[in-house]
Amino acid sequence: MTATFAELDSGTCSIARATGLLGDRWSILVVRDVLNGVRRFDALADHLGVSRDVLRRRLAALVDAGVLERVEYREEGQRPRAEYRLTDAGLELVPVLVAFLDWGDRHLGDDAGAPAVVRHDCGAPARARLVCADGHVVEDARETRLEPGPGARPR
Repeated sequence: MTATFAELDSGTCSIARATGLLGDRWSILVVRDVLNGVRRFDALADHLGVSRDVLRRRLAALVDAGVLERVEYREEGQRPRAEYRLTDAGLELVPVLVAFLDWGDRHLGDDAGAPAVVRHDCGAPARARLVCADGHVVEDARETRLEPGPGARPR
């Protein structure tokens, strides 16, 4: 008999692990800004309106987790500084950000329209889609189910 999710350790869930790193406002917005070219500490602090201490902690956690890398640069006559770039793991978050954007536009937008549009290189708008391993596009979340995987552990 297969265990129900209520009988499993919720801390081993990949969603729980991901939200442990990215589940606060500032972490996901840091990833968004770095993706969009805001890569230096002062520019991030200014653009996000976040305290320097909070930003410092979020950047350190994202670097430690392998989502961002810290790259030193030096402008002439200045001390060395750092900028942040997405790693391959960080770039894999793009569909997550697009899903947030799509959902926000549909459910939290206003009459002015979308404040940002993600476009493919061909020029067409891009959006997040759920597709099964056989290539079927999932049109309704009720067509899916979450099942315990091999890493599931009992509570």
